[in-house]
Amino acid sequence: MKSGSHMNKLRWTWLALGLVWIAAIFYLSLIPPPPQPVAFWQADKLAHALAYGLLMLWFCQVYRQRSSRVLLALLLVAMGIAIEYLQRETGYRIFEIADMFANAAGVMVGWVWARTALGHVFAYLEYRVAKKSSQT
Repeated sequence: MKSGSHMNKLRWTWLALGLVWIAAIFYLSLIPPPPQPVAFWQADKLAHALAYGLLMLWFCQVYRQRSSRVLLALLLVAMGIAIEYLQRETGYRIFEIADMFANAAGVMVGWVWARTALGHVFAYLEYRVAKKSSQT
């Protein structure tokens, strides 16, 4: 099997896992609030920023062009805003503008992380898979 086809298959795997992650964020954001394992002032904002930062980093490894990343960033920020409005409609979750800012900050941090060695994890894994399959 050619390494290019491996990379294409892995790209679809990365995308599918990222979409599962997005679904998990929606689910966890819209269910009644779960117990908080860590409780300190603004811990939830840190959790928002981390979740969106890692999600942005994830998708930046799939979409490497600047124009794609701009669109991705806009879509993730819009997702964070939409979730807050959906939470307001639940009656048991709280609408917070600060959460929207934490999500957006996380998206920006994820973009920065994508410019570091963290932004090459998928490429490294794809290389390892291709190398291993070429040895068999």
